[in-house]
Amino acid sequence: MAGIVFKYQDSVDTDVILPARYLALFQEKDLAAHCMEDLDANFVSKVQPGDFIVAGENFGCGSSREHAPIAIKASGISCVIAASFARIFYRNAINIGLPILECPEAAAEIQAGDQLEVDLNAGIIRNLTWNRTYQAGAFPPFIREMIDAGGLLPQLAAQKDN
Repeated sequence: MAGIVFKYQDSVDTDVILPARYLALFQEKDLAAHCMEDLDANFVSKVQPGDFIVAGENFGCGSSREHAPIAIKASGISCVIAASFARIFYRNAINIGLPILECPEAAAEIQAGDQLEVDLNAGIIRNLTWNRTYQAGAFPPFIREMIDAGGLLPQLAAQKDN
């Protein structure tokens, strides 16, 4: 996967990823239409399928709503790379099939607008703009299968059908 970077600071909480006033929405496209709007008013108009969010420490802190990773995924973001993730956001992202990578070095060095290429299977992040490569921890096969299936529920449904 390849795309450009939207860069954010430490402690981006779920209330700015998807403001609480939109929690009554349930269609993914409707959630995506409000993704990051309180932090980055131009995000929705600029994001393209395959792009990346790169952030500092504690990305996804705050409430446990799974609306936040759903909005990110539905907006077209292919992967979130951060120095660290809030525990509940981390699990919610995996459960809904949003790829995430923890890599403090990449999070510190990558800048907004950089072009990235990511190999999720190997955990390799390539900054094509600066010709830099970073190694994140790759997911074990069972988590990778869940992400590839689109999340926990699609994976369970596929297992049930087999």
